[in-house]
Parts: sequence; C-alpha cells; structure tokens
Amino acid sequence: MKYHYFPAIVQALLAAIFFGASAPFAKLLLGQLEPVTLAALLYLGSGFGALAFNRLNLLGSATSEAPLTRAELGWLASAIIAGGIIGAILQLVSLRSTPAATASLLLNFEGVATTLIAALVFKEAISRRTVLSILCVTAASIILSWDGSGQWGISVGALGILLACLFWGIDNNLTRNISAKNPLTIVIAKGLVAGSFSLLLTLLLGNRLPGIEIILGALFLGALSYGLSLILFIRAMRGLGAARTSALFGTAPLIGVALSLAIFRDPLTPTFLIALLLMTVGTVILLNEDHQHIHFHALTTHEHRHRHDDAHHEHTHPTTELQQAHSHLHTHQPTEHQHAHMPDTDHRHTHL
Repeated sequence: MKYHYFPAIVQALLAAIFFGASAPFAKLLLGQLEPVTLAALLYLGSGFGALAFNRLNLLGSATSEAPLTRAELGWLASAIIAGGIIGAILQLVSLRSTPAATASLLLNFEGVATTLIAALVFKEAISRRTVLSILCVTAASIILSWDGSGQWGISVGALGILLACLFWGIDNNLTRNISAKNPLTIVIAKGLVAGSFSLLLTLLLGNRLPGIEIILGALFLGALSYGLSLILFIRAMRGLGAARTSALFGTAPLIGVALSLAIFRDPLTPTFLIALLLMTVGTVILLNEDHQHIHFHALTTHEHRHRHDDAHHEHTHPTTELQQAHSHLHTHQPTEHQHAHMPDTDHRHTHL
C-alpha cells in the first residue's frame, strides 16, 4: 500500500483507539445509570461534540468539505435508522436474555457483516490479503471475548445480537456512500437523532437521570469515543473503503482490554498477548497491501474534499487553492491507467 493511504490508515487506527477506550470508562459509568440512559448520553455527546468541533474549527475548515445534498439525505436517514435505532434497540432487547460472554463474542460479527455487505452488495474489491487481515483481527477479538467459564449458548437473544450487528454493518456501508461529504454533518445528525430517540426511550421506561457530574462525564466520553471516533472512521472510509477500514477498526477491543488492565488492575493474561500478536499481524498484512491493475474511470462529475497531488484532480485553480484541501463540483474526464489504489472516493469501480 502506497504512502498516499497512510493518513487514512492512521485515522482508522485512531478511531479504534477512541472507540476502544469507551468500554472501560462506560463500565465505570454503568454503576451510576441504566444502559439505555448511558446510550442516550453517549450519542448526544457525539452530536454535541461534533457541533463543538465544527464551531471551534478543530478538525479543519468546514469550507474544505463537501456539503450533503438533498439526494444524499436518504443515505443518512437510512444509516441512522439501521444503526442508531434498529441496531441499538435489537442489542438492548437481546441483552436481556443473552449471557454477557455470548453477547461480547457475537458483537464482533459487526466487522464481518460490514465486509460481507461491502463485497456482495456494494461490490467493493476485497483481496485475499484483506480477507486474511480481517480473519486475524476477528480471531483476536474472539479470543479477547472468550469466557473460560463456558457461558455459551445460541438463543433468540443471541440471534437478535447477530441481527443488530447486521444492521450496524448496513449502517457502516450506507455511511460509506456519503463518506466523501462533511463528516461533522453526518456525526451531528447521527448523534442528535439517535441520542434523542434513546433519551425518549429512557424517559418512557421511567429511568431516572443521574447527577450533573455523571451526565457531563457521559457526554464527554460520547464526544470522544463516539463522535471523534466516527468522524475519523468516516474519513478513513474515504481512502480505504468500508471493508479495510472495518478491519483496522476491529483492533478496538484490544485497546479496551489494555485500558481495562490499566484501570482495573486486572492481571496480564496469555489470551491478551495472543490477541495482540494476531491483531499486529492483521494490521501489518493490511499495511503492506499493494492493489493495482488497469482500470477505467468513466466521465464523472461530483463534489468532495480533495487536493491536487494525485493524477485524478488535474483541473485548474488559482495557485492558492492548489496548495490546500478544498471542495467544489468538478469533472473527471474518461481515463484508463494503472497504479496502486484502494476503494477510495475515486476508485469505487467493480471487479470481475
């Protein structure tokens, strides 16, 4: 994989770090509030956090990002319904009748679902190297999730969690189709809509809200682990596609376990070391991927954030704009060439 894609790789790994950190800190907060209430605050925190990032201009100028069009609102709404509402509700309902060990293990199916949907439905190119990397990360996640006490069983609840993971995989792929647009807008909408729905649900269930300190802590955790993490995840999908980004994001459980060892002083276990080795191997395999072949670019007009340091954006600009990222409607002329590439915004062609 060429250096051009290293920023996307770093973004995917940072997204995994921020999201992986949510598990041990959420465990601390769960002693103070109900799971549905915590879900509401985490999602609302992600939305309000993205609003703050946007207002303070902390993640780059919003003018360099492409705005969502009216035609793309359907993708966003579908992603919110699939992941933020249906997936979340399925998980909460299914957890009532599913052992914790089983649930933790089954939640790793999200990455597999994302990859299968990307390949089978959206025809994203999946190389053998990518499949091997996903298998390594998935195996490591299973090892990290395994409970030696043997609490395992397939039930209606377990099937419900698998369905939740399927809807999250749909959410990831739907979001991939609008990943070229302003990620702050996407995260704000996802966080505020899904968070408001969960807040309404927690009020209907009669759950009491915690003290202001707990609320602020949960909102802050949501801003980083759900908001900033999702922004980085979306930006990574621009350059790597849904499958490869999910493979790198699959290292999040390792981060969670590592922080749990530090926070709760749990002993370092052989399973952690084995999982660390597998995830390292899986990441290195993906880093060394070199996908190239002769491919054809049809005449295309679209808008997305881009620079003029590649062979796909050779239209003219004032000199000042050539040196920085920017967004505007532009046209790609028909081109046939060969070079290393990933399923990024300009390379989402089908493969035989």
